[in-house]
Amino acid sequence: MAETAENFETNADKILAEAMKQSARIEEDIKVNPKKYRVLTGDRPTGRLHIGHYFGSLKNRVRLSKLGVPTMILIADYQVLTDHDAFDKISENTKQLVIDYLAAGIEPGENVCIYPHSHIPEANQLMVPFLTLVSSAELDRNPTVKDEILKSGMKSVNAGMLTYPVHQAVDILFCKGNVVPVGKDQLPHLEVARLIAKRFNKKFCPENPIFPEPHALLSKTPMIMGLDGTAKMSKSLGNTIMLSATEDETAKAIKKAKTDQERNITYDPVNRPEVANLLRLISLCTGEEPEAVAARIGEGGGGMLKNTLTEALNEELRPLRAKRAELENNMDYVREVLNNGVAQAREIAGQTLKEVRSAMNMEI
Repeated sequence: MAETAENFETNADKILAEAMKQSARIEEDIKVNPKKYRVLTGDRPTGRLHIGHYFGSLKNRVRLSKLGVPTMILIADYQVLTDHDAFDKISENTKQLVIDYLAAGIEPGENVCIYPHSHIPEANQLMVPFLTLVSSAELDRNPTVKDEILKSGMKSVNAGMLTYPVHQAVDILFCKGNVVPVGKDQLPHLEVARLIAKRFNKKFCPENPIFPEPHALLSKTPMIMGLDGTAKMSKSLGNTIMLSATEDETAKAIKKAKTDQERNITYDPVNRPEVANLLRLISLCTGEEPEAVAARIGEGGGGMLKNTLTEALNEELRPLRAKRAELENNMDYVREVLNNGVAQAREIAGQTLKEVRSAMNMEI
């Protein structure tokens, strides 16, 4: 399905339905043909990762890489500049991201590449031709960009923010990524990448297409709400538990989590969203259904609910935190992982750029 950027908002339900079907098909095929796919995923280096990232994306990256799916893990440092002023911390945050990745079980090597996109000049050269394939009106209409601008409180929108989806297309297509794990809120960005791939192939290389049209691998994990129970877990809202937190810090944060006045614990996401959120977190740690967790706690009330979550989360994260402590004392290895990733990514990007120049008749 190749929707255009300008009609995403009107066809959002249709696009989501098709993305869900395609995602289910890919999930099944990956088990049989993992090498048929290349996953592109990543994060912006705005700080250390929290349990929302862990359950929402890190565990899935580990799963896919262990299935044998070639995986590109992007550290989107340029994109920090679009709506953050924390450029003075980008280098340190980049290294902390790598530590979180490795501690979570991601194993860099031939099958897994971790790199910051500011160090891949060959990939970034795709930005100019890609910009010629979309209109300013199409970029203006992107609902995800609109939402991000609103959340950032920006009074003046810089061109980097407006063209953010095009840069994301560069990140996906330079390595010919054909699978992108995303939540449904990121589908508009992915549709821009699909649109650019389709238009480039049609205009420059219709007989021998260079770029695949990437598909979404939609997360099966429900959105992780913050400990305040009212918004998505976010560092900026201060409603998180960081992966780097100690067990005592975790317990202290959970004690402040919002519940309600009812003593009997039940799983009721509609009428008791705060309690339901804590039950889901326990479920993600133990593998039990949230309803079963609620039944086990029963009349134990909010106190027992919070104690149960504290024990489950600290147990789940104990190996990760031990590995994290080791890596904090081995920054040479962290830099080695990044340097090796950059070398791998540049080799891939160089080959793609060569193909692109040839298709556009720009060889010398």
